[in-house]
Amino acid sequence: MEILKVNDLKKTYTSRLGGAQVQALKGVTFTVEAGEYVAIMGESGSGKTTLLNILAALDQPTGGCVELEGKRLDAVKENELAAFRRENLGFVFQEFNLLDTFTLKDNILLPLVLGGKSVSEMQTRLMQTAGPLGIAEILNKYPYEVSGGQKQRAAAARALITNPKLILADEPTGALDSRSSAELLRVFSQMNRNGQTILMVTHSADAASHAGRVLFIRDGVVFHQLYRGDSTNEELYKKIADTLTMLRTGR
Repeated sequence: MEILKVNDLKKTYTSRLGGAQVQALKGVTFTVEAGEYVAIMGESGSGKTTLLNILAALDQPTGGCVELEGKRLDAVKENELAAFRRENLGFVFQEFNLLDTFTLKDNILLPLVLGGKSVSEMQTRLMQTAGPLGIAEILNKYPYEVSGGQKQRAAAARALITNPKLILADEPTGALDSRSSAELLRVFSQMNRNGQTILMVTHSADAASHAGRVLFIRDGVVFHQLYRGDSTNEELYKKIADTLTMLRTGR
């Protein structure tokens, strides 16, 4: 079943000085099926961050549209956007975005508190989420008391606890060492095996090699895509590296 549809998406920015126009997106079109794990790659300035912001309903396109389970994001009223994001989308950021004055438990539960869920429901969902992520024993610690990998798993738990239709991950391994990155990518793969749909923006070929499909953005359009098929992570990694070389050199 098609969960996300991106149709001819365009975004043009006008500079404050001189009024020059820059086309960040020039007609991006793709779909994501429920249960897919998709990585988006591209060099700086390719448009992938702009794309992610529009998918997160944090920015409006100049043209085209985005649909989540058939609902156009540009049809969501301004005063309903926060609730729409909370109920439908989960976010995992490079810098964790955890509140240092909250315990990990309180950080994870925050979306449910804002959504007005009962204490019993919050406790049930917390245990269902924190246990598989391996952070049940550290929930009463504060972000500054745990490792980067543990922070990122707490951020993943916060994204998962609302049972979102789609998780959007922005460079989720960017601030982690190699060991913590590997742990988080295993978590993402397990989440996906459990049926969670994931769309991840990344510069890392290693991170992208865990996805089922990789989209390459260049100059504001989808330039190429790779499907995992029967490839191992190592085989997909090599295909990704070869494609990135082609994007950089033109051959």
